[in-house]
Amino acid sequence: MRRRRPEEHENHERWLVSYADFITLLFAFFVVMYSISSLNEGKYRIFSESLDGIFNQADRSFKPINIGDEKPRAHSSDGSQYLDGDADGELDPLERIAASVKDSFGELIDTQQLSVRGDETWIEIELKSSLLFPSGDALPQNSAFDIVEQLAKILAPFDNPIQVEGFTDNLPIATALYPTNWELSAARAASVVRMLEMNGVASQRMAAVGYGEHRPIADNATPEGRAMNRRVVLVVSRDLDIKRSGRAAPPGASP
Repeated sequence: MRRRRPEEHENHERWLVSYADFITLLFAFFVVMYSISSLNEGKYRIFSESLDGIFNQADRSFKPINIGDEKPRAHSSDGSQYLDGDADGELDPLERIAASVKDSFGELIDTQQLSVRGDETWIEIELKSSLLFPSGDALPQNSAFDIVEQLAKILAPFDNPIQVEGFTDNLPIATALYPTNWELSAARAASVVRMLEMNGVASQRMAAVGYGEHRPIADNATPEGRAMNRRVVLVVSRDLDIKRSGRAAPPGASP
C-alpha cells in the first residue's frame, strides 16, 4: 500500500512580506517628499528680513524724490548766498553755523568788519585783522578774545573741520619775530586756532595756514584795499575731503 505524504503546512504570514515592502516604499516616499520640500533656513531668513525692511520703512520706500527743485536760498547782508534750510525746516550743521554767526555778529556784519559766505560744501567766516590784532603783530588785542570766544561757542558743538587762514597786504615786514608777511599771516592764524582751542573747539578739527600777501581780494595800491586784504578767514568744511582749491575765490580775489 502506498504511503501517504503528509499534508504541507499552509503559511498564513505571507502577507507580512508584502506589508514590509509597502512600508518600505511608503517610508522612501515620505523621505523624498521631505527632502524636496525642506526650506533653506538661511535663505528664508534673509528673504524674510528683506521683506520686513521694505514694508516697515515707509520713508525709504514711499518718500517722493524731488528732482530739479533747488533749496531756497537767502542773501546775507554782504550779498552772498547761503542755504536757508531743508523742506522740513531743520538746518544742517553749516547752515546752523552760518545762521548763528549772523545772529551773534550782526553789528560787525553791518559795518563790514565780518562777513559770512559759502555754499553747500563750506562756509567762510571772514574777520578783518584790525578786529583781532595790532598792526604788524600776531598777539591778540583785548577785543579779539571776546570775538573768538563767541565764535568758539558756535563752532564747538559741531564736528566740521576748520581751517584758519591768515592774509596780509603787500607792504613788506622785517622784524625779529616776523621776517616776512608769510610768518605774520601764519602766526595770526595760529593765534586764532589757539584761542578757539582754549574756548572748547577740538584741536584735531583745526589747521592754521598763512598765505601772506599772495591772495589779495582788493587793490593794495590804496589804504582801503590794503585794509581789506588784512584778514583772517575761518573755513568750515562739510567733510575732511573739502580743500580750499575746491572753493571759488572770493569776489575780487586775485589768483
